[in-house]
Amino acid sequence: MPARFFPADPSRLHLVLMLMLTFSTGVIDAVGYLGLDRVFTANMTGNVVILGMALMGGDNLPVLGPIVALAGFMAGALVSGRTLRTIKSGWTHRTTGLLAGVGAVMAAVAIALLSGVTPRDNELLTVAITGALAVAMGVQAATARHLNVKDVSTVVVTSTITGLAADSRLGAGTHPFWGRRLAAVGLIMAGAALGTVLLQIHIGLGVLMTALITLFVAVVGWNAVTRQDAAAPVAEPAS
Repeated sequence: MPARFFPADPSRLHLVLMLMLTFSTGVIDAVGYLGLDRVFTANMTGNVVILGMALMGGDNLPVLGPIVALAGFMAGALVSGRTLRTIKSGWTHRTTGLLAGVGAVMAAVAIALLSGVTPRDNELLTVAITGALAVAMGVQAATARHLNVKDVSTVVVTSTITGLAADSRLGAGTHPFWGRRLAAVGLIMAGAALGTVLLQIHIGLGVLMTALITLFVAVVGWNAVTRQDAAAPVAEPAS
């Protein structure tokens, strides 16, 4: 993979990779909401709101789906937190492993869907797919959090939009990180638009797109940390 296509500086590289995952989140959330009975697999704020309305009988909204998504997302975040708890912020081989696992789960779901599995015909299957995708997105979100790229969480943009407005010229006037904030908002929107288009062709295509992006990000990150390890000076043995 030609290194010249990616920033050499780790912080800039992480930003680019997290923005790619933000785009993929828009894709998978569009697929989840429109193709899996109005449930988000990444945006847990949306699921909390849906669940609150559903419990009050609002518009025949789902109850089981949001509960499974919330539980799965938390389980995935727990796995990532446990895996990375002794590792300092930054990309490591464990980061690569976690994101590769996310991509593998997404790919498995995509293959199942493209092979003829139809979740809309089976509520239990719909919930199972929702849970699997939510676990994967929980892992991704917690891994992105560990990388600590300012204002790019990959799964939500509410705080990003808040900062974009509050720190703008008409607000506080400091406007830090406005470029990445604007990019994150635009990319998650563009991802949702693409996910909607792909869903009209086949529900599995959006999941496959997300899997490919996530696996690509994992490979690029692995390549960068491997080159970094290779370039690190070897410590002289003690005499």
